[in-house]
Amino acid sequence: MNKALIIAKREYRVAVRTKGFLVSILLLPVFMGGGLLVFTLLKDKVDVNDKRICVLDRSGLFVDYLKSTAEYRNSNELLNEKGEKVLPAVYFEFVDYDTVSDLNRQKLLLSDRVRRKEIHAFAEIGPDVIHPGTEQENSRIIYYGENAAIDNIRNWLNNVINNKIREIRVLDLGISPEKVKDLFYWVDAEAMGLVSVDTKTGEVVDARRSNEMQTIFVPYILLLLMFMMIMGSAVPLLNAVMEEKSERIAEVLLGTVTPWQFMTGKILGSLAVSLTTSAIYIAGAVITMRQMDLTHLIPYNVLPWFFVYMILNIIMVGSIMASLGAICNDSKDAQAIQFPAMLPIIIPLFLMMPVILNPLGKMATGLSLVPLWTPMLMLLRQSTSVTIPFWQPVVGLIGVILFTILCVWAGARIFRSAIILVGKRPKFVTLLRYIIKG
Repeated sequence: MNKALIIAKREYRVAVRTKGFLVSILLLPVFMGGGLLVFTLLKDKVDVNDKRICVLDRSGLFVDYLKSTAEYRNSNELLNEKGEKVLPAVYFEFVDYDTVSDLNRQKLLLSDRVRRKEIHAFAEIGPDVIHPGTEQENSRIIYYGENAAIDNIRNWLNNVINNKIREIRVLDLGISPEKVKDLFYWVDAEAMGLVSVDTKTGEVVDARRSNEMQTIFVPYILLLLMFMMIMGSAVPLLNAVMEEKSERIAEVLLGTVTPWQFMTGKILGSLAVSLTTSAIYIAGAVITMRQMDLTHLIPYNVLPWFFVYMILNIIMVGSIMASLGAICNDSKDAQAIQFPAMLPIIIPLFLMMPVILNPLGKMATGLSLVPLWTPMLMLLRQSTSVTIPFWQPVVGLIGVILFTILCVWAGARIFRSAIILVGKRPKFVTLLRYIIKG
């Protein structure tokens, strides 16, 4: 074991003394949090250029209403408290429905005006939009634009027209106009966390307001940090072992150490680098969040699980990658086998949002108990605001430990059998024989 530690010490020193390590320490937070930071800074930034919208009102009921609504918006809603313009002004241009020519031809002309940037978009209001009949085409509200699906003006116009439709329908039922305002007054359900008790004073602490960013931010960062640690330490073992084998360095080392010590030393060296890097990031994140008075977002109860899962995950993946590197003879072999080997590791990233949205669901629970994905998906579930049954992380941890032992045992037997072999890369059946017979 002493020789394995010597190899691990060398691998660690070689890694942390390079400029690349220092650069990665500085750049990784940018890659991890840059997207979220930009989204947070720009989420309220909208295009404030004035918008001209053509309206083809086939019902003939909305012209005056839309004019007055646009005038009120342009006079009262465009500026914030600081006097800065935060919303675009809207100007309506009403187009009479041409009963003589083809409707599609009329809409084509309007579309051409959008393409020439003469207008921002145009809307068509069906003639039976108040009381829809059997002809669904006559009761539609259609918004045409180059970016209609995510156009904020479309959402605003949709709300405005539907408010008027409801008002007309209520008046048709004989309800007093004075009561219409209260009838349409909308009360949002505010998102709050849970009420708790202060452990120091014993007083009841009111719940904090929660939002989508807070719910997603912590799980996203922890999962991405673990993924980057695996990609930066465990996965490169495949190429590292392949290079040492192809350059005959492995043969020299195996004159003084056993294959087991050789593989163990490289895995432990990579693990030490990951622990150093992740400890720096987490310590920096904790200090930063405490300075920003965001202590309530720090998942202190999850951090020990993070390090346990990461250690097991790197040992598990590292042993697989090191054994695969031992069967490769050159860079072509390594390139051919690297992506298939990485694919199972990448899968949790595609499952991230479904798991965050429903951490107690059957899919999230079942997939988080698959040993290969437990470190990432179970950590993701535990870092959400939902309380996960305690038996699930325990069972998952036991499964990961057993699977890690299996990976190390199988990887060591492949590594020992293939590290000094040259020639054609062994097939899958041959690898199974290495595992079974050693």
